[in-house]
Amino acid sequence: MSRPRSSKAFAWLGGFAVLCALLALPANQASAAKGKPPEPLFWGAQIGKQLTGESAPWDMRALDEFERHARKSVSVLSFPSPFADDCSDRRCEFFPFPVGAMDALRQRGTIPMLSWASQSVPSKLREPAFQLSDIIRGTYDSYIQDFARQVDEWGHPFFLRFNPEMNGFWFPWGESVNGNRPGQFVKAWRHVHNIFTSMGATNATWVWCPNVDFTRKLTPLHGLYPGGRYVDWTCLDGFNWGGAPNSGGWQSFDEIFRSTYHRVIKIAPRKPMVIAETAAEERGGSKAGWIRATLRAVTKYPKIRGLIWFEENDRSMRWPIESSVKARNAFADAIQRTVFRPGEFSGIESIPIAPPSWPS
Repeated sequence: MSRPRSSKAFAWLGGFAVLCALLALPANQASAAKGKPPEPLFWGAQIGKQLTGESAPWDMRALDEFERHARKSVSVLSFPSPFADDCSDRRCEFFPFPVGAMDALRQRGTIPMLSWASQSVPSKLREPAFQLSDIIRGTYDSYIQDFARQVDEWGHPFFLRFNPEMNGFWFPWGESVNGNRPGQFVKAWRHVHNIFTSMGATNATWVWCPNVDFTRKLTPLHGLYPGGRYVDWTCLDGFNWGGAPNSGGWQSFDEIFRSTYHRVIKIAPRKPMVIAETAAEERGGSKAGWIRATLRAVTKYPKIRGLIWFEENDRSMRWPIESSVKARNAFADAIQRTVFRPGEFSGIESIPIAPPSWPS
């Protein structure tokens, strides 16, 4: 079985430019946790093909090259995988749990984050065969059971980021698209989680990951949360689109994340959070300055215990840190802070994965 053909296996769809226009209002400045030093964070990246011609972890040289730019080893590598390859001929090829990639990452001290999506590739917004109702009624139970069996056999902790950005309208598992209905996302999530539990695959740390929504234009979050029994970490994705066409303009980390962060911690106050996708465009401001400010600001949000850089060129956006020498150097300098833990987790066994702690 081959690996997914694209590192961004579930590519964002063209309608996302509309979202950028909607998300144009600034939020208030974040407040720091006063009087307390910051807790350590996992840090890492989702790495595309621009460095070596292939994405990580399918080409580990891409991870090596990124770490050379950052001058530090990552503690988390995020990578996506859909359920299936091209299903246009009605003969879907379903992807297994990527044991080889998981082993390679663990051996170098890196925790895998698998972004697993109930769709086929190439990505389409309308996928009648992959509606949430299909998951709920058991259409893919045999595949999910086999996947969970492989997870159990592998046996080590990893982050499982299932159907992310579910509050948006650009993926086929969103409740406002693809024939899905309100309430089905939670039912589908619980159904998949219950299969994992029944198969003994308890080594997955479940990450619930909406997109930032500081204008409240997307699907409300409270109706999408599966509940504390089914979620181990919360999560947010958000970008500074800068001067890109149809964007909301240059925004700080606080303006992008603050309001949705507070909404999420009201829903799940006891869960740690990871920023699973973030980056800045070069156009519209100083990307180097934004990087320095962001890697300071994130430590002021006490629930955030991890940050993953979106290290891919996607839809003509220059997200990678090497988009300019200044941006690359700013990232490398800022990530040296000891609060961002390096790849030291080859022996991690806690289930679910706990936030990092300071070495004793």
